[in-house]
Amino acid sequence: MSATVLARAALALPTRLGAAVLGLANEVGGTGVLAGRVLARLFPPRIDRLELTRNLHRMGVASVAITSATAIFVGGIMVIQAAPMVQRFGVKELVGWGAGFATLREVGPLLIALVFNGRVGANNTAELASMTVTDQIDALRALVIDPITYLVVPRVLSMILMITVLTIIGDGVAMFGAMGAAKVLLDVDPRVFLRSLVTLLEPWDLLSGLVKASLFGTVIALVSSHYGLSVKGGAPGVGRAVTASVVASATGIFALDYLFTFLID
Repeated sequence: MSATVLARAALALPTRLGAAVLGLANEVGGTGVLAGRVLARLFPPRIDRLELTRNLHRMGVASVAITSATAIFVGGIMVIQAAPMVQRFGVKELVGWGAGFATLREVGPLLIALVFNGRVGANNTAELASMTVTDQIDALRALVIDPITYLVVPRVLSMILMITVLTIIGDGVAMFGAMGAAKVLLDVDPRVFLRSLVTLLEPWDLLSGLVKASLFGTVIALVSSHYGLSVKGGAPGVGRAVTASVVASATGIFALDYLFTFLID
């Protein structure tokens, strides 16, 4: 009996694998098509300014608190991780550089993007999916209002812009947290911390993190919008779309981070 079950599972494996590959290709292709449709509305620009302003506020301003809370702990964690090596080799003057290098280039943009994905990306998918299953998207088309121009373009631009701004704020808060942790844990004078931070880091250390943040925001915006507009299955489908969107965006963030770091950093 067990041999029969194993044989059936082995025979079904290619089918399941093929279905998974086709499903992945469908989602990636759908996201790519949506990206092309968004770009088409940006040349020349066709943007609803009121909708853009509203999204900038709710996606950016409303996310400052959670971003700052995340960032201050990130800075402290960087110092805690570096503390054993600093004490072992007696290089307290390099604490600022070490914390800044890791935070600005990698940890800060990555963790802020994941928080942004869980808060803003999931909310965007839920809103668009709810509008889709209740036929509000079709109603916009019936009124000769393009849903991509009216709904998606302002959200995509808002996410890209605000995640970059939030990363700048988060970097500053993280360095403040790292400086405080360095003083408490390692008795590093704040002036020594700031001196190594300013003199040893280069502009690209900050800019590379901001470039990553803008790319992460693009991924979150397009993926969350795609899943919201392509939802099926009524209210249960909305829940599945939100879950799939968060997972897909997080996967895209890590993959893009790896490629950017490998090819450019």
